Amino acid sequence: MSDVFASSSFAAPAVSPAVSPAAVRPGMTHLFIPGPTNIPEPVRRAMNVPMQDMRAADFGALTLPLFADLARVFKTSSGRVFMFPSSGTGAWEAGITNTLSPGDRVLMSRFGQFSHLWVDMAERLGLEVDCIDVPWGAGVPVDIYAERLAADREGRIKAVFVTHNETATGVTSDVAGVRAALDACGHEALLFVDGVSSIASIDFRMDDWGVDLAVAGSQKGFLLPAGLSFLGVSEKALEARRTARLPRCYFDFADMLRMNADGFFPYTPPTQLFHGLRAALDLLFAEGLENVFDRHRRLAEGVRRGVFAWGLDLCAREPALYSDTVSAVRVPEAVDAREVIRIGYERYRTSFGSGLSQLAGKAFRIGHLGDLNEVSCLAALASAEMALCDAGAKIEAGTGVAAAQTWYRQSILPQSHLVAAE
Repeated sequence: MSDVFASSSFAAPAVSPAVSPAAVRPGMTHLFIPGPTNIPEPVRRAMNVPMQDMRAADFGALTLPLFADLARVFKTSSGRVFMFPSSGTGAWEAGITNTLSPGDRVLMSRFGQFSHLWVDMAERLGLEVDCIDVPWGAGVPVDIYAERLAADREGRIKAVFVTHNETATGVTSDVAGVRAALDACGHEALLFVDGVSSIASIDFRMDDWGVDLAVAGSQKGFLLPAGLSFLGVSEKALEARRTARLPRCYFDFADMLRMNADGFFPYTPPTQLFHGLRAALDLLFAEGLENVFDRHRRLAEGVRRGVFAWGLDLCAREPALYSDTVSAVRVPEAVDAREVIRIGYERYRTSFGSGLSQLAGKAFRIGHLGDLNEVSCLAALASAEMALCDAGAKIEAGTGVAAAQTWYRQSILPQSHLVAAE
């Protein structure tokens, strides 16, 4: 054989190594963490577009309607909504630095990992934080807020912070109640709300509740990847920026106001996410926001009934606090929740949220927000049941799924239809 035919260009193809059966994992990994959430196919396809000129004259045709429609989701007709290329944490920082000054006193409460992180940010930015610590599983202590505000006759408190939905514990707090406490004593403090895991999933009313700054993130109810934060800002908060003395640059409202007026941004924006946001907002409005809230409420109740059928408890201390976007499930004392999460992922291709900080090993979280339906939640419960049993929990497989199935059937079909079918 000549050397020509022995060259590499004519060599026989290499034999692929045998693939271990354990490495073949058919199907998809199911995502039931409380964010990032599952992205609808129309939204994913909408983001698959070529790059475009973000300084072109027609760029505002894409972005200006987004600002208007975000205001519809926030339910504000008088405030402004900003979009920052960041996670929700960036919007936290934007809200604080544009409205407050070093040494300003703020009223906050800590009852989960995310309310804790908000307190930490406020302290690190140089605010004087009056922090009320309440047990994890409780919510914003509206009664204590009312007492502190009524006692603040000199108006030293410049802002009141409310974590609307504490993602770590599955607790939803009473924003309207805090507004009522402010109004009852005529206090002029700004009202800040973290709505990252509530806005676009749970009823939120910026104008009706007198909210001055509301924070949301793209990766939760807005059905997008992480990377965009949204900040609703009232006229009162916009006015406060004129005297606020905390340093800011990237998050400066002044730069955004000037550029956003024509649909532009002071720095390179995430254009593909804007296209995805357009598709996501269209889906939300087609379903109807109130229907979106009802769907989350109905699906969450099925998950809760499944958890209770196992004989387990939620971290949320009472039904009035139950979140419709995430359930934090307490495991039996003899069971390590980290094992439940590991088994769910490795054996059953399902991701659950971990217990954070003082809940590590004691709880796991089922996220039930975003693009999901009844069967999605049944899959989450089925996988959780198997993982719990494998981790040593003494529960009867199938009980949680059955309880949720019964609820979903009852909540969708007329009772007479159910009776006839059975």
